[in-house]
Amino acid sequence: MVFAAVRDGVRRFLQRPAAVDMRQFRPVVDGAGAWEQRYRRVTDAELAESVRAMFVAPARSHDRLAEFCAAGREAVRRALGQRLFDEQLLGVLGMLAGHVVDMATGEGKTLCGAIAAAGFAAQGRRVHVLSVNDYLAQRDCEWMHPVYALLGVSVDCVQQSHSARRRRETYTAQVVYGAVSEIGFDLLRDRLVTEVADRVGPDLDVAIIDEIDSIVIDEARVPLVLAGAMPDDGIDPVMMDVVRTLRPGRDYRVDAEQRNVALTDHGTTVVEGALGVLNLYTAAHATTLAGVNVALHALVLLSRDVDYIVRDDAVQLINPSRGRVAALQRWPDGIQAAVEAKEGVPPSPTGEVLDSITIGNLVRRFRLVAGMTGTAVAVADELREFHQLEVMVVPRHQPCIRIDIPDQIFVTADQRSDAAVGRIRAIHATGRPILIGTQSVAASEELASALREQGLDPAVLNARNDAEEAAIIARAGEIGRITVSTQMAGRGTDIRLGGTGPDATHQQERVVQLGGLYVMGYGRHASSRLDDQLRGRAGRQGDPGSSEFFTSLDDEILTRHGVGIPTSVEDPRTTAAVDQAQRIAQADNRRSHSTTWNYHHLIDQQRDRVLKHREEILRTRAASEDLARRCADRYSTLVATLGEVAVDQAGRQIWLCHLDLRWTQHLEFLAELREGIHLRGLARGLTGLSPLDEFHQEAMRAIRTFTADVERDTQATFSTTRLEDGVLELARVIKRPTSTWTYLVTDTPFGTDAERALNGLIKLFTPRDVHSSGVG
Repeated sequence: MVFAAVRDGVRRFLQRPAAVDMRQFRPVVDGAGAWEQRYRRVTDAELAESVRAMFVAPARSHDRLAEFCAAGREAVRRALGQRLFDEQLLGVLGMLAGHVVDMATGEGKTLCGAIAAAGFAAQGRRVHVLSVNDYLAQRDCEWMHPVYALLGVSVDCVQQSHSARRRRETYTAQVVYGAVSEIGFDLLRDRLVTEVADRVGPDLDVAIIDEIDSIVIDEARVPLVLAGAMPDDGIDPVMMDVVRTLRPGRDYRVDAEQRNVALTDHGTTVVEGALGVLNLYTAAHATTLAGVNVALHALVLLSRDVDYIVRDDAVQLINPSRGRVAALQRWPDGIQAAVEAKEGVPPSPTGEVLDSITIGNLVRRFRLVAGMTGTAVAVADELREFHQLEVMVVPRHQPCIRIDIPDQIFVTADQRSDAAVGRIRAIHATGRPILIGTQSVAASEELASALREQGLDPAVLNARNDAEEAAIIARAGEIGRITVSTQMAGRGTDIRLGGTGPDATHQQERVVQLGGLYVMGYGRHASSRLDDQLRGRAGRQGDPGSSEFFTSLDDEILTRHGVGIPTSVEDPRTTAAVDQAQRIAQADNRRSHSTTWNYHHLIDQQRDRVLKHREEILRTRAASEDLARRCADRYSTLVATLGEVAVDQAGRQIWLCHLDLRWTQHLEFLAELREGIHLRGLARGLTGLSPLDEFHQEAMRAIRTFTADVERDTQATFSTTRLEDGVLELARVIKRPTSTWTYLVTDTPFGTDAERALNGLIKLFTPRDVHSSGVG
């Protein structure tokens, strides 16, 4: 073990991906084999009892882990009729050591996660198994429940629909399954309680994260938000009507990367005339200018069936990395209201942000994090940098025989479409099942329509019918089946060759003879991981299969990130240019990730400081002791009338109210500061301070007086609150939201902070003749 630790340390020092060497766990797996027959002979009750006692008595860690793996293997055999492979036990051990295990599609990650969770629970830890959504959390909890029962471990699942009482009961289980957003929302709600008993209580001890790269890399910057009710401040419908009349080219121009849109000189004149404004770019009309820009962004840069769908009379965002509806997610900065006005749907509630936390910061609050995915190596550096997690690659139980065909590249999207339809027709004629991954809802429906024109009958899976996801993907391996999906539809559900019907075995043999599942990528993704995840739908557990990507030079990744792309697809440098564009996109995303982390790290430090103070007020007599000292006469009078307990409770309520209010105001200040800090940094370029340094200085200056301000506000309220009929009238002075709700925010929807700031700087400080040139 010492040698293994030194070897892993050297690998980490050299910053090699997959720094954890799995060979250190081989002796444990071999030891599990030696225990296997013994556990075959025990009763169910004896199996559970042995696990409960396993980590109590002192013993060599290797021996205990080997025995536990044997018990876990036996529990799976009895509950599900499967025997865990040695490779799956390696995955279990990797997670028990606090690593991210990279296991290919179909290798049994869900089982590994369950056994690892039971292992932590047997050691007395509280475990959360985190998924990307409610459906997967509930499915896996129900599927694994018999395994946990045999191991003597309690398990439950938290769902969006659960009441506070139901959530409180759920969190008493040793293992809790849930969507990462639900755990985060419960944490936020618990931070605002005024009585300890009102907490539901997620204990952030151990997190085992399914598809960990999706959650801590792709979703890391997404803020979870707890909001309180406030008056609706939607976009002016007149402003939206005016913007609808603007014409592209003449009145506004969009930059080459489709991230910014700016009024031309002519467009500015049109808007000013329609709104009765003399000069749109003066400080007096800053709010009007902001509203026009938001409306313009909603109309021009956000596309229906690409960025969102309209369903059930509401705008629903599409998650760009998964192709599914992003439940509870919304755009910031008035963009949500503008899109709703654009589509003519009722406005969704607006609210005052009471608290928020990014998914990345939520994950970092767990004492131990482990996870599993099929594409961890590609993000090993980010996992190490932002979460101090190392990757361990677990070999396949059977070698992969999938054939990955080189990209087919076309000049135009129409040429790509014609070629793709031709390829699909030819393969379908053999009976071989086909899965096509597209980039958007619109693309999936356009391709499906083209296939129907050729007499084919594809099943379509996208954000419109995501509730049917599991059923559609489960049939995607049947003979003659054509499935067109958005890019990440079906992740988390295996595609079995031959399907799952009564004649599945016979169908499987035929599909294997035909060459297995054929996967087509209808365009490259911004991340090579997403391409690999799509490829991984074929060739599971040694099955045959093939993958092929059809790329057009019109694709967004090339128009936005392509550099020096040859005009001829026959040029051998074209494929290299496509790969380079993808690398540039990945680097851009990593820079955004790093920038967001730096900003939120400081906010998180300030939040910890405030929460520590809040916890002291909530659990002790600190508030009443301070008030007794600073407002002695008032405190004595109230105690004589109401009693010490009632006054202590009132003092605590007042203090917590003002602390929460000040924190809400501080968050609003920080949001505005971050939005404008790049403008300030550019304007003060000679000071040498970076925007991040500026932000840190201003944020630290603002937090210094936080506690003193809360104390002053509390004393003022405590001193002036009236007594009526022997009761302290707190309801009149303590203003808390009448209701709260939770949602997620899409971060930087139109580029990085710097890009947005530069666009704003140009619009504010350049003459109109520059605007007419289309600079955005």
